[in-house]
Amino acid sequence: MATTGTPQRHPPAPRSPAHRSPDSETVDEEIAFDTRQRGVMIPDLFTQPPPVRDALATETSQVQDETVEVCLPLLGGEGNDVQYNEHGVPPLDRERHVRFLHQCLGQLPGRFVAADASRPWFLYWCLSALTMLEEDVTSYRQSVAATARSMQNDMGGFGGGGRQLSHMATTYAVVLSLALVGGDDAYEVADREAMWRWLCSLKQPDGGFQVCLGGEEDIRGAYCATVIISLLRLPLHLAPESPAYTEDGSVNLLTGVGDYVRRCQTFEGGISGQPNAEAHGAYAFCALGCLALLDHPGRSIRSYLDVPRLIAWLSSRQYAPEGGFSGRTNKLVDGCYSHWVGGCFPLIEACLNSTSGGLGAPAPAAEDPATATASSKRLPPADESLFSREGLIRYILCCCQDETKRGGLRDKPGKMSDAYHSCYVLSGLSSAQHQWLLDDPEAAQQQQQQKGQAEQGPVPDQTTSPPLPSLAGGEAVWAILPYLDGLQVFDNADRVRPIHPVYAIPQQSVRAMRDYFRARQGF
Repeated sequence: MATTGTPQRHPPAPRSPAHRSPDSETVDEEIAFDTRQRGVMIPDLFTQPPPVRDALATETSQVQDETVEVCLPLLGGEGNDVQYNEHGVPPLDRERHVRFLHQCLGQLPGRFVAADASRPWFLYWCLSALTMLEEDVTSYRQSVAATARSMQNDMGGFGGGGRQLSHMATTYAVVLSLALVGGDDAYEVADREAMWRWLCSLKQPDGGFQVCLGGEEDIRGAYCATVIISLLRLPLHLAPESPAYTEDGSVNLLTGVGDYVRRCQTFEGGISGQPNAEAHGAYAFCALGCLALLDHPGRSIRSYLDVPRLIAWLSSRQYAPEGGFSGRTNKLVDGCYSHWVGGCFPLIEACLNSTSGGLGAPAPAAEDPATATASSKRLPPADESLFSREGLIRYILCCCQDETKRGGLRDKPGKMSDAYHSCYVLSGLSSAQHQWLLDDPEAAQQQQQQKGQAEQGPVPDQTTSPPLPSLAGGEAVWAILPYLDGLQVFDNADRVRPIHPVYAIPQQSVRAMRDYFRARQGF
């Protein structure tokens, strides 16, 4: 790897949490060291076993101890053949990761036949990761378009491969892949009319979506459907064949989605895949993504979720000394949750910092006012980051990079790199390195109207925006800036390309696809 910063002599990291006496609440003095004394600025939080541990030894706690043991040497600056900077952080090995991802887009070994139904995901994972590493992926446009055509079904949607059943997850991955490579040839692959009819057939009366015909209904389906509807700018009215269709036209594709998301929040504060199930980090991202597309996060998230409890649950997913996130309570840290959990915080911060509700304005009524959450009350703004960006960056750069010639990014030390983790680890790195500021055209319009009323008297009533106001033209714009508050422990050359906090692809790719279909009349 290329050298960044002045090479330092690093002290050995503590070998194991087992060094700590089970009868003592203090760390053994032999392993309590301060790396700053050696010229390397690594906070003690990332170089020592956790200061608080459950005295009850279980299989889970033992595996957690083993995870800490393999992470501590890397977090303490003891990686193999790696040059660390003055903060004890290695560089992002772009060249090696890029090479790995291009190889993953080529012909794969025979053992990957078991993952044939995940072919659209391999496209998205690799293309998205390459884009974040500043690679131009337009050279894949024709091959991606041809592959997507082979997976599209006449009934609508995309399967995992040719002659496979259309599924919401694989359709989501294909649509994002087409957006990443861009261009008319890619956009025209999607049969929008068939897609609309297929989504109508999956829409359920309770507001959610099945992931495939006859399949399970969960929050993944709701998020994927909302993204697809938004990117392809599909009409919202329902086909008569839809299970949710009503003769009076009072129900559309997005009716009830917010209420379905609300029912998935658990007693812990996290979000489950279905009502009354276990909270999971990826479902939290899906829930927030849904709500952020239904309306401005300052209104929608506060309306349907108990935000303080959700923040508490998400914050509890970040561990020390590792610095990364777990996906569920009492589970291990995993690099992919750098996105699934870390990617929730930009949406939460947009909710808290909104001028359209985050600072105490009345929250919009949920579809059932009796179910309005505690988040309807005044919420303070997020003046500081709601998670440890330094901790996540340290975990990603120190522990998630495959240091062998293979390249790519991984779950944790001891695991092999793969396309899935390469994508979502880099997405999490983007969240940690950037901040998002969201404007609100509707709030600005209301302020202008109020000003006009004060100066010129009453103004005519204005119709309210329908669900998913971006489809009606009042699209909010995310401004993306480097996060510069506090200590920056990585070198500027290691900053990755930012992605849209809802779609998880660059905002330019989102805008280009939506603008293309905005100009279309009908299907």
